[in-house]
Amino acid sequence: MTAHLDAPHDLVGIGIGPFNLSLAALAHGLPQQGAGELATAFYDQRRDFRWHPGLLIDGATLQVPFLADLVTLADPASPWSFLNYLKHKERLFPFYFAERFHIQRAEYDAYCRWVAGRLPGLHFGHQVDAVRWNPERDLFEVDFTQVDADGEAEALGRTHTRNLALGIGTTPFVPEPLRPLADAPTVPVIHSADYLDNRERILAAGHVTVIGSGQSGAEVFLDLLRARPTGHEGLTWLARTPSFAPMEYSKLGLEHFTPDYTRYFHALPEPVRDRLVPAQWQLHKGIDADTIAAIHEELYRRTLHGGWPDAVLTPGVSVRTAGRVATTKVELHLEHLEQGTRSRLTTDAVVLATGYRERPLGSLLAGLDPYLRKDSSGRPRIDDRHRMVLDPSITGSIFVQNADRHSHGVGAPDLGLAAWRSATILNTLTGKEPYPQPVRTAFTTFGLDQREHTRPRPAGELLPLVEHP
Repeated sequence: MTAHLDAPHDLVGIGIGPFNLSLAALAHGLPQQGAGELATAFYDQRRDFRWHPGLLIDGATLQVPFLADLVTLADPASPWSFLNYLKHKERLFPFYFAERFHIQRAEYDAYCRWVAGRLPGLHFGHQVDAVRWNPERDLFEVDFTQVDADGEAEALGRTHTRNLALGIGTTPFVPEPLRPLADAPTVPVIHSADYLDNRERILAAGHVTVIGSGQSGAEVFLDLLRARPTGHEGLTWLARTPSFAPMEYSKLGLEHFTPDYTRYFHALPEPVRDRLVPAQWQLHKGIDADTIAAIHEELYRRTLHGGWPDAVLTPGVSVRTAGRVATTKVELHLEHLEQGTRSRLTTDAVVLATGYRERPLGSLLAGLDPYLRKDSSGRPRIDDRHRMVLDPSITGSIFVQNADRHSHGVGAPDLGLAAWRSATILNTLTGKEPYPQPVRTAFTTFGLDQREHTRPRPAGELLPLVEHP
């Protein structure tokens, strides 16, 4: 172990996805409580910034406006804004005339890579192995391995910090019945996260099944549909949800992704929060209405000369079990949830648009486990400032990014709350308010104020006449 007593950082971030990149951008140049700038360092085992590279399908757009960049909703004048990126690329006027409120995913990825390539203090190719608390120095110890382009260890290191920010992201979720198949080399059964890397292989299959009713499933199905010949599409799209439903995108519905709602949700009792999250699936697991329209338009276009496309779209279906057939095909055992009927489907390839799960923190924080306070389900307790609740003997804070849906609601993974959460973290960490927060962010009032309210009566207004029998 190559260890050195370096000057401790004020903040070390583990993982460099959009959320910790937002935190790094807003932290850049901030003064600390003493003299000088806030000392930060961010580590990620990848060699460079990558944001869902397997889903950067041509034409796919973000489901949030471009204002939901890394910094704008906290600091519109930041040099790390998307508009400043366009200015540096001399693309501001073309963007102005394009009149795009929702940019393409590939453009958002390029913007983040531009920021990551210019911000100091980002250490790619560094895998964090362990985190401990050093009571003698009142600091967190962070052990890491520097890795080469092949992922092989080059050097070991250790750094110290007063505070941590965990932004290790999510991992693709593969349902239990399909896990053995996902590793089978002869039959392409892939998660949508790896779609573009396997696209040609999937397109070459005679029949393809897409499983999952969210935005990723819709985008993959549409891309496959457009690439296959009319009358010979050979596509099936299955979903557990009762319909291929649009995402809730009404103006008031979107207020669930505001700081106001996040604060309201955090204050609810734990059992209520646990009931709410799955019931709100259309807020974050539905399909963009434009994508639904594009799918229907493509299907309709293929009926213009008579006949129906060879495409089956069936919601309300679960995959009970699955197996290989003659090493080159997959057999899916299906059950319709409403009918209670069962059937089998043989297919040549499967794309699993089955979403993501928060990456487990257990192994990374094993050395801190005795200090962590947990809820009744064994999850970390997280306060309203996005800090893990720790034993009072620890003087530092551990902030979490996108690992707190259970405590902060459906907005936790939403890009639109990234800058606000980063600003909240930095205001808390510095003990100042470098990023003033809005008092109110939604027209909706979530919940009832327990105080009694009376509406003031305008002068001259008569009380209603109540007639008694």
